Amino acid sequence: MREILKSRRPRPYTLVILLIAVIALMWALRLCTHSGRGSDGFVSAGGDTLDVAIEYSPMALYRYADTLGGFSYDFLRMIASEAGIPLKFHPVTAYEAAAGRLADGDYDLLVAAIPVTTHVDTAIFAFTEPVALDRQVLVQRRDSAGVARESQLDLAGAEVWVVANSPVVNRLRNLSSEIGDTIIVHQDPAYGEEQLLIMTATGDIPCAVVGESTARALADSFPQLHVSTAVSFTQFQAWMTRRDDQVLRQRLDTLITAAKSTPAYIELRHRYAR
Repeated sequence: MREILKSRRPRPYTLVILLIAVIALMWALRLCTHSGRGSDGFVSAGGDTLDVAIEYSPMALYRYADTLGGFSYDFLRMIASEAGIPLKFHPVTAYEAAAGRLADGDYDLLVAAIPVTTHVDTAIFAFTEPVALDRQVLVQRRDSAGVARESQLDLAGAEVWVVANSPVVNRLRNLSSEIGDTIIVHQDPAYGEEQLLIMTATGDIPCAVVGESTARALADSFPQLHVSTAVSFTQFQAWMTRRDDQVLRQRLDTLITAAKSTPAYIELRHRYAR
C-alpha cells in the first residue's frame, strides 16, 4: 500500500471555513489560564495543575454558542472536579505534534479520539481506562447521482486522507491487506479530523477517515457528505499518558471507572450521542 505524507493546500473558500474554525480555537485558547510562557509560546500550568492537550473537535472540545463543550472536555472536568484536580487545557488540532509534546513532558495528558490499539509506542505512551466507544468511518461526497462508496471493498485504489500518524493509519494498512488491493493513504500533518472533513465537503480532497462521532456531529452542516461507511469495528476510546507517569494514570483509571457507573456519565453520553 502506497502511503503519502503531505498536506494539500485548500481552495480559497475552504480557507475561509477553516479560518472560522481557527478563530473559534483562538477564542477557546483565551479561556485558558496563563502562566510560565515558554520561548515557543507554550504556556505551562505549573504546580499541581495538569497540562491537558485536548483535540479541538465536536466530541472533545468545541465552542457551542458562548461556551465551551464536548464530551471529553465535560467528562474530564467532571471527574477532575470530584477529585479536586486543577486542569489547564491546551487545545490542539494535530495529533502527531501533541503526542510529541506529551512524550517531551510539556503535556501530562492527551485527550483525543484515540482508539485503544497496540499501534502506539508502548515504551513511551499508555492508555487510560476507556472513556467511550466509537468507530472510524469514511467521509466522502456523493457523486452526481447521489451514490457513494458503501463498502470497504470500494476503497480499492482510493485516495484517502487521514490525520498524520493517527492510529487509523494502521487500520487502513490492515484493510488494504484484507481487500487485497491498494489504498492510497495521505497522512496530513497539518490538519485534524474536523478540518479534513471540511476539505472533503468543499472538494479539496476526495475523502477522509475520521471518528464517527465527529462525522455525525458535523454532518448536518454538510448535507453533501456521506458518513455511513464504516472502516473499523466499534472500538474503545481512551486518553493517553506517558508510560512512566503511572501515578497519574492509576488515579485517572480509578476516577474514570467510578464515574462511568453514575447517572451523570450516562446523561453526558446521551447528550453527545448522535
